[in-house]
Amino acid sequence: MKRIYLPSLPLILAVWWALTPAGICATPFDSGTVPTPQSQVDKLVFGRLEQLGIEPTSVCPDAVFARRVYLDTIGTIPSAGEVRAFLKDASTNKRAVLIDRLLERDEFADYWAMKWCDLLRVKSEFPINLWPNAVQAYHRWIRASIKKNMPYDQFARELLTANGSNFRVPQVNFYRAVQSKNPTALAQAVALSFMGTRTDKWPKDRLDNMAMFFSQVGYKSTAEWKEEIVFFDPAKASNTTSVVTFPDGTSVRLAPGRDPREVFSAWLIRPGNAWFTRSISNRVWSWLLGHGIIQEPDDLRPDNPPVNPELLAYLERELITNRYDLKSLLRLILKSRTYQLSCIPKSADPKAEANFAFYPLRRLEAEVLIDALNQITGTTESYSSPIPEPFTFIPSDQRAIALADASISSPFLDLYGRSSRDTGLESERNNRPSPAQRLHLLNSSHIRNKLERSPALRALRATAWKTPRDMVEALYLTILSRYPTDEELKIISTYKKEGDGKRQVGLDLAWALVNTAEFQYRH
Repeated sequence: MKRIYLPSLPLILAVWWALTPAGICATPFDSGTVPTPQSQVDKLVFGRLEQLGIEPTSVCPDAVFARRVYLDTIGTIPSAGEVRAFLKDASTNKRAVLIDRLLERDEFADYWAMKWCDLLRVKSEFPINLWPNAVQAYHRWIRASIKKNMPYDQFARELLTANGSNFRVPQVNFYRAVQSKNPTALAQAVALSFMGTRTDKWPKDRLDNMAMFFSQVGYKSTAEWKEEIVFFDPAKASNTTSVVTFPDGTSVRLAPGRDPREVFSAWLIRPGNAWFTRSISNRVWSWLLGHGIIQEPDDLRPDNPPVNPELLAYLERELITNRYDLKSLLRLILKSRTYQLSCIPKSADPKAEANFAFYPLRRLEAEVLIDALNQITGTTESYSSPIPEPFTFIPSDQRAIALADASISSPFLDLYGRSSRDTGLESERNNRPSPAQRLHLLNSSHIRNKLERSPALRALRATAWKTPRDMVEALYLTILSRYPTDEELKIISTYKKEGDGKRQVGLDLAWALVNTAEFQYRH
């Protein structure tokens, strides 16, 4: 029986870093630069912190920023060469330039399509049952919309008003990706996806009125396998009332023969409708900063107010001014000093995190983590569906962030809390660490084989490891996106001297680094 690969170096490094996020604070994540407001976002955040008597942390160093912005923008760690180039760049605007460049990468569309597919429940099998053909069409449309930066109001309107085949008009899958097709369930899906609100505590008459806008959605099958037509069916019109009330209390008379979804869509996306602009502004902020201005980002209600109303209102205004350009909103947040703060807080006040006094530590999503491991090692992963159907074959080089279908998965993705996409709730994705996850990285044959058989690490050893220091620096840049500290170099040097000559120091070090909280977390 082959012995489990368990080198002793992690007892020095991985335990030293600790298997908790607190271990990250032992490393140089604070540049010492006092943050000064660079934008209106910063003025509003820092102003609120001053009112609370909380000091914001320092600005993060360049290496930390590079890794962070790659992960938050394209769901991908930077290569060693990209980190080196960024650190060598002496220009004062290099962070802004990097942000602009990342927003145009193909991986940006992959990563943000993944986020939207979680919300829109893109899944072929039970309990959503879109089926594989429809899932592929739906995912392609979502990704293409993000790639071409479709204005968000148009994105929402197309999803809410589409008619046609679920194979040929992908947008209609919004009305199929629900566990029930009754008008109330459709209204609840719309409220959650585009208004950021859960209707379970709404007054009954408000939900009933909203459901009326979706009471004339019809479905019919075709001769093609699992194809379905979604259409406006005027035959379902109610004979009792033609006056319907919107969630904000205003009413409208529905004209006979007009699709009520068009009426609702026009109300929803009109400029100044806070139900629409507040939800997406808060959600984007939460995706980048780890915590909503209103928390949770899909639980907006009167008794759950924003921690910084002026900041949220400003983001809403900017969104409208820029004609619902989500990339513009992302760029505004990413370029702020608030986003670029260190992860090491200067205040123990529990209000510091809620008011964005520092960048919060967050574990990488399951898809991002396995893609990072594959990138580092040059290996691939196998994905499959429990019910084999067309489109369930996945190429060996498929990246997890680009998987279209939540029914296509792997043991690693399941273990690390990938969203099941059953409800569209943000909480379906579970990023909380568990003992099983730690043990998997620590001593599973899955991770051991990736490291031992890694073509990328072999190539790195052949081309870049001329001296022990070269080896250490190459691994740190590849895995942690930074250079090692003097203390780390000393520890590793001592370990090498104590080695028996048979140990593969580079392999041990790579194994240790992927077990650090620094690798597994955003920081």
